[in-house]
Amino acid sequence: MSNVLKTAKLWLPTYLKQRIEPLPTGMKDVMIAVCDHYEPRHHADSAEAKKRLEHWRDEYPKVNGGFKDFDGVTPRHTYFYPIEQNEPDLLTGLGEVVEATQGEVEVHLHHHGDTPRRFCDRMQQGIDEFAERGFLSEDIRGRTRFGFVHGDWALDNSHPLGEHCGVNNEIKFLRDLGCYADFTMPSAPDVTQTRTINRIYYALDGKDPKSHDVGVEARVLSTGPMELEDCEPRFGDLLMVQGPLGLNWKWRKKGILPRLENADVTRANPPNAMRMELWTKLHIHVVGRPEWVFIKLHTHGAPPPNNEIFLGDPYKKFHEHLAERYTPENSWRLHYVTSREMVNIIHAAEDGHTGNAGLFRDYRYELRSKK
Repeated sequence: MSNVLKTAKLWLPTYLKQRIEPLPTGMKDVMIAVCDHYEPRHHADSAEAKKRLEHWRDEYPKVNGGFKDFDGVTPRHTYFYPIEQNEPDLLTGLGEVVEATQGEVEVHLHHHGDTPRRFCDRMQQGIDEFAERGFLSEDIRGRTRFGFVHGDWALDNSHPLGEHCGVNNEIKFLRDLGCYADFTMPSAPDVTQTRTINRIYYALDGKDPKSHDVGVEARVLSTGPMELEDCEPRFGDLLMVQGPLGLNWKWRKKGILPRLENADVTRANPPNAMRMELWTKLHIHVVGRPEWVFIKLHTHGAPPPNNEIFLGDPYKKFHEHLAERYTPENSWRLHYVTSREMVNIIHAAEDGHTGNAGLFRDYRYELRSKK
């Protein structure tokens, strides 16, 4: 709790001042994406990491396979896999996990004291290796695209002591490498948390660190849809997709102080009906399309104890709640999406599309394996 209080100055003023637009009446679409900082090697050797992959491959379908969203899609999982852990056996195991769970792989990186040249070279090597295995996606031009999560939260050298990164222009380099969006935030109670919260927005890179502290919100374009061939960011250098961040007054510490809600799924804080209600009320959406609600969750799901959430009863009970509550009869269409699908739906919203959001899962970027 002490760390929460120390870092609250980074985001709490925004939280207290923000005007959260009420959820509209009538039919609403809710997109749920689990962006997993998927690190099977965390505190484990290669043999143990391989066992963790095999366990996930075998157990995840048993828990999640019986549930389907409005589109008939089973729960999705996006594996942001660390490119520095690119051992061939583990990548093969990751491919088996993806095939068994209908998930997708994106890029995760831990680095420290880096330089622009070293960062770009390492990233390009990892992107090429992932693409060769059929991971990642492509735009209409055939260029490889990827989503990104920064290790230790320090995107764009945002740690105040310069730790866990070292590259001030990281956002621009990510854009040039083919990143379609960043999914690092929120990081609270970490010191890298941005002032901008509960938003989908575009960061404009500058000379100083933490360029994504503020940005331009994604919105329905008044000029109409952009050409599909134009795959560049609309209002800045990189699209930032944030998860919910706020205070949970229904779950208080010692019955007094509200707990931090930062969209992190852990064994101590599993997904449940109470949290889902708060996630929807924080109402992250594209400006001008309030009926499409985007919920980006994050976790470190590969190692125990967090894997117990996704491979056991807590996740099953969460899906049971979603199946009962988020239905057309209750004015909701539920969509399990990957990070890529979420961004595609965001761009469809910007281009003025309405109705069933699930129709736009492949709107701009398609999986390489589908090509």
